[in-house]
Amino acid sequence: MPELPEVESLVGFLRERVGGGVVERVYAVGVHALKTYEPPVGVLEGRAVGEVGRFGKFLGFRGGDVWLVMHLARGGWVRWKEEVPEVPPRPGKGPLALRVRLVGGAGFDVTEAGTQKHLAVYVVRDPQEVPGIARLGPDPLGADFTPELFAGLLRGERRQIKGVLRDQSVIAGIGNAYSDEILHAAKMSPFKLASALTPEEVARLYEVTGATLADAVERSRGLPLRDLKAEKKSGLRVHGRKGEPCPVCGDTIREVSYRDSSLQYCPTCQTGGKPLADRRMSRLLK
Repeated sequence: MPELPEVESLVGFLRERVGGGVVERVYAVGVHALKTYEPPVGVLEGRAVGEVGRFGKFLGFRGGDVWLVMHLARGGWVRWKEEVPEVPPRPGKGPLALRVRLVGGAGFDVTEAGTQKHLAVYVVRDPQEVPGIARLGPDPLGADFTPELFAGLLRGERRQIKGVLRDQSVIAGIGNAYSDEILHAAKMSPFKLASALTPEEVARLYEVTGATLADAVERSRGLPLRDLKAEKKSGLRVHGRKGEPCPVCGDTIREVSYRDSSLQYCPTCQTGGKPLADRRMSRLLK
């Protein structure tokens, strides 16, 4: 799933190529992905793209007073094309969900891999009309994301810190992968209660959150869209690396499985050498 660093890189890539361009045609191929019907997608045609922006994990394009907003979910991606076919795409069960052609021929496709279709496309007057954006917490790369603000977000939180970091209404943009990476860098158990963190632990977690995300953004800067997924995977130290040695201590990276996802961590670095066998059975909160 694209998270904050990947969407930030998408924004940078597309801003250079789409910003100022005029939309010639928009094809909503995957009707399942379109979550709004008024204004229609066709209202974007003939408008210049005035802004490309990010809202947490959401990607947005502004054409006049209308925004095209997308959430790429788990299997979505944007594919840039120097020459988009003039022939309208045929609706079907393939991965193509949305196609945007600019005046001059260039443009991009929005695709979604897999059988579970969760990609979402909105056409709105204001990004805050998108429910997922309206409920977003502060952006961890924003200038107003201060240590004091971060400490306040955790104060009184009786949930495990892994879940708090992933909650988009608390902090925008962090998902399963980067919450694993942040907690590994902070040497912290994913099951520790947020409210149980000491002031020193809160300060350390704040620092590594910003550093981990900023480093991921910097590594991806300037890369072609086709290389961003590979860059993300190569840069992860624990997430998705079950059974591999920890790059810090050499211990074997372990995994806790959920119904539809999993987390990875290093026992030596994060849990005092003790494995977390199951999220419901573990009592490793220290």
